[in-house]
Amino acid sequence: MTPSASREDGRPRLRADAARNRDQILAAARSAFRELGTAAPLDEIARRAGVNIATLYRRFADRDALIRQVVVDGFTLVLRTVRRALDTSARDPLSAIGEFLLTLVDEREMLVLPLIGGPVTDDPEAAALQREIVAALEKLLATARAQGVVRPDATAVDLIATGALSCRPLPHLPVEQASALAARHVRIFLDGLRPDGARPLPPAPTNEDLTVHLHPVKGGDRANGPSGV
Repeated sequence: MTPSASREDGRPRLRADAARNRDQILAAARSAFRELGTAAPLDEIARRAGVNIATLYRRFADRDALIRQVVVDGFTLVLRTVRRALDTSARDPLSAIGEFLLTLVDEREMLVLPLIGGPVTDDPEAAALQREIVAALEKLLATARAQGVVRPDATAVDLIATGALSCRPLPHLPVEQASALAARHVRIFLDGLRPDGARPLPPAPTNEDLTVHLHPVKGGDRANGPSGV
């Protein structure tokens, strides 16, 4: 059976069963990478996905291809979330920033990314998505600054770092409590963005400062330990 349609990016659309297998493999990979790091055995990922190893290799040629897709999917979700925030920012930019961060907390199972302890890739698409995210967050902050609701020294990196830290799991804490605590800390951060009574901040790092140390390790045995979301 051949695919009956094409996706927007021009690649063939998968059959329903093939698409389901692919989604299950990616969900299992995110789970395994969080718990075991990127050296997690591929047969363990296949087992968690409920497919055989041959099915995994039909969808992803090797470990690097699987890691790349996990990272690209995570960055795509982040970019989609910040774009939604931009769409509502003219009315209430501080609330839009809060909604962006709280959505990341809600979707953290999807966010197995380098800055939150996840796998690293040098894939050009992932790098391009990161640049788009930073640019969109700068636009969001510019709108907030123009309305006088955000301190002038807050940067996109502050939003990225806060989102990353809020999405990291706290050990031995039930999921519901972890989510409630992360949401509380996001709201404390939002109050800290307000300009009223704000004290000057130390110099802000750039996005390059945050990512320069992230060098992907080639091959199957990677340096990453268990990853956080």
